[in-house]
Amino acid sequence: MWLRALGVGIWLSVSQGNFATFSPSFPSLSAANLVIAIGTIIMVTGFLGCLGAIKENKCLLLSFFIVLLIILLAELILLILFFVYIDKVNDNAIKDLQEGLKLYNTENNVGLKNAWNIIQAEMQCCGVLDYKDWYQVLGENTVPDRCCMENAQDCGRNSTNTNLVWKTGCYEKVKIWFDDNKHILGTVGMCVLIMQILGMAFSMTLFQQIHRTGKKYDA
Repeated sequence: MWLRALGVGIWLSVSQGNFATFSPSFPSLSAANLVIAIGTIIMVTGFLGCLGAIKENKCLLLSFFIVLLIILLAELILLILFFVYIDKVNDNAIKDLQEGLKLYNTENNVGLKNAWNIIQAEMQCCGVLDYKDWYQVLGENTVPDRCCMENAQDCGRNSTNTNLVWKTGCYEKVKIWFDDNKHILGTVGMCVLIMQILGMAFSMTLFQQIHRTGKKYDA
């Protein structure tokens, strides 16, 4: 699993550049870097657990338990902070995404442009809050072609007929998607939580067993 995650992350980084980097404030927060980071964490944690169990090494098992505990606490803290500051998170995310739109046609930001084109075409949305977000970037009555209901070359240029473009902003569409899939996301999150708790329980059980066995030999 960790090898596949690392492989996908490296492939994205090499072939897609800054693909899916919407935020100018966090340029390293791309799909590639996130997948690489997750793959690395899974690799290190899994390595500690497997090696500790095979070698019956108390130090490695304890390290495995501590790493899982830190990850679990970090997840809980981030979750609590997210819900406590949900309004600020929304406001800052919207402002940051709107700033990112200004990089749409700039050099060395092909990944960002591709990401916006894909999400607007796939989710049938336009801009961050609505299609008018693009007016400050591309000019009055001009939106990317992927904002058009029927995609055609230059269909978004000087588009005075707003009935031909998607009016809903992509931020709202993403929120709707999360709301529609909250049960699936919740199930996945619960499965991850259970696996973490089971991993911690397993490591502590094996740790105690090795500790008791060592005491018997000492006696």
